[in-house]
Amino acid sequence: MSWETYRHRCQVRVRFGDTDPYNIVYFVSYFRYCHRAVEEYLRSLGLPPEDTLRNVAEGFGLPIVEAHGKFLRPSRYGDLLEIETGVSEVRRKAIIFQFRFFPLGQEDLLAEGTATLVAISKDWRAIPIPERVLGRLLTAGAT
Repeated sequence: MSWETYRHRCQVRVRFGDTDPYNIVYFVSYFRYCHRAVEEYLRSLGLPPEDTLRNVAEGFGLPIVEAHGKFLRPSRYGDLLEIETGVSEVRRKAIIFQFRFFPLGQEDLLAEGTATLVAISKDWRAIPIPERVLGRLLTAGAT
């Protein structure tokens, strides 16, 4: 398997604080869910998020520099969502994650989005993705 085909799924329950006054998931909450999904994706590859998204010892970070969302159907307080996460593109200095949200156990797409992470040095300059991270991505799902 590789990053082109590997998909990871995790679940999140909609909390009261994730909703708007109409009891619908507030759009910003989806971006928090996406961040959690990235962390779980990295964990599934043996890349602890605390050492991958910001690594002081190795002098790199992977901040999110761009995010997009498309909200197709509402989710509400108490719903259990399943997030399917994959990597849609690996560039020399960036990783683009793709997300799809479903009600647990169903295939009715609720929302979808992307997030672009760029590898940076400790002085905030773009650098090539660290070999350790790139190697795990290229062999995604094989572990």
